[in-house]
Amino acid sequence: MFHHLLPGMFVRHSGRPDWGLGQIQSVDGFRITVNFTNAGKQLINGEIIELETVDAADQDG
Repeated sequence: MFHHLLPGMFVRHSGRPDWGLGQIQSVDGFRITVNFTNAGKQLINGEIIELETVDAADQDG
């Protein structure tokens, strides 16, 4: 689930596509801080929300 997420990785929130691309700022247990293009900094509970990783080649899409 979230254990593969590291600061600097790019992700999307599947339930909030309007937030746009996010970059992980920190991971502390289940708490994942992500800075999204359209929603700013958000604290995500990794026990509840699964973030989709985005490959470098797919960051625009």
